[in-house]
Amino acid sequence: MLGNLAIGAAAGGGYSTLLILVVFFGLMYFLMLRPQQKQQKKHKDMMSQLKKGDHVITISRLHGVIDEINQADQTVTLDCDGIYLVFDLRAIAQVTSQAPQAVTAPVSADTTSASADTPAENTDEAASDEPAEKTDDESAK
Repeated sequence: MLGNLAIGAAAGGGYSTLLILVVFFGLMYFLMLRPQQKQQKKHKDMMSQLKKGDHVITISRLHGVIDEINQADQTVTLDCDGIYLVFDLRAIAQVTSQAPQAVTAPVSADTTSASADTPAENTDEAASDEPAEKTDDESAK
């Protein structure tokens, strides 16, 4: 008896069940599969444009500069501050065009020390000028 009820319900509601399934798979495609396919295409395009000298970040967040790309083995050799490491091409997460932090730090330190000398000289001159101006003002009174 229960079997007859299930068959009758399936036969009567077959179109609505089918419609619900189609809508469900349509939503799943547009919310999950399509964005993933777009991301994969973008990553593939990025990988095809890799060249020697590019600054990259791996999936393990290791920063380096591409030294060599081997398309036959699908590997890339990264120069990480003088240490050469070989990774799969798939290990490259993103390409950055920024210079490493270590290169910019000494340049700014040299600039800071040079600019620190200049204001000190200016301060001495300004300090010597102030009393002269005061004496001029005092003499005018």
